[in-house]
Amino acid sequence: MTGESRSTGSAERTGVREHVRPSQTHAEEVVANASGENFPVALRLLPARHRRHLTNLYFFARLTDDLGDEARDGDEARDGDEARDGDEARDGDEARDGDEARDGDADVAGFRLGLLDELAADVDRIYSGGTPVSPVMRAMAETVSECGVPAQPLLDLIQANRQDQQVTRYPAYADLERYCELSANPVGQIVLYIFGVATPERIALSDNICTALQLAEHWQDVAEDLGNGRIYLPGEDLERFGCTEADLAAPAANEAVRQLMTFETDRASRLLDQGAPLVGTLRGSARLAVAGYLAGGRAALAAIRGQHYDVLSGTPRGRKPRLVAELAKAYLRGR
Repeated sequence: MTGESRSTGSAERTGVREHVRPSQTHAEEVVANASGENFPVALRLLPARHRRHLTNLYFFARLTDDLGDEARDGDEARDGDEARDGDEARDGDEARDGDEARDGDADVAGFRLGLLDELAADVDRIYSGGTPVSPVMRAMAETVSECGVPAQPLLDLIQANRQDQQVTRYPAYADLERYCELSANPVGQIVLYIFGVATPERIALSDNICTALQLAEHWQDVAEDLGNGRIYLPGEDLERFGCTEADLAAPAANEAVRQLMTFETDRASRLLDQGAPLVGTLRGSARLAVAGYLAGGRAALAAIRGQHYDVLSGTPRGRKPRLVAELAKAYLRGR
């Protein structure tokens, strides 16, 4: 979870992102190919020391996501394209085509799991006194050393991307919550360590904010995620509101989808509000940074509401004026 969706401009960057590798990809390549993703506004206002560590965290989280979402072996990518072209020309071989597609997906998943294992090995090197192979992880090692960041949040973020290779549906909201414990909550925990303010009470509040931010991102990206073969909307909620996967594949949201997204947006908003008092426990740069993350989530959810909960016809984006207003309000009110 890095705060904003990754959908914009992916087509022109696909080649670079397919070839992302832990041992070869540098920080400037990660951010150059971040598909329109921007740093939180508050990050630009922070002192250089904190900005450096938060940037290292951003690069690590971005690299981890790219390995789990985009990485492809060059030969496999070409073979997959050729197979798909051939499949389109052979209408009568649907069963075989399905088997080939599944085999191709398994190959890609296995390849990505191997890259994530390489990244996890670099985390082990950091904590055992070794030198990471990845340029991004060498920078992250400085943050770990200077800020006392424990290993588990880094390993959890990697594990979340492993799970993305193996799990594409979440039957219950509790299952999605457990995923967010891996994919989002560790980011907030590391942020608190960077500012030297991590306590059990603050981490609990931060977890609420980060889970809400992850939910907001998933609700913004329903169509994109479905295109990648994943549905993060809980199955029990789809059933409750009478929504099918075919409904989610439509060019625009029908009434059932809008009702579902109203429910999910309100749930994420309540979670944000539950975590918001964290801002009031902080001072200075830490308060500004966390208020910025909180504001980003509120602006994203406002964008979904502003689109009348139709997340299928276009990706809702939080607007900068709303983001700045939410940042000021959260900072001043402390929640």
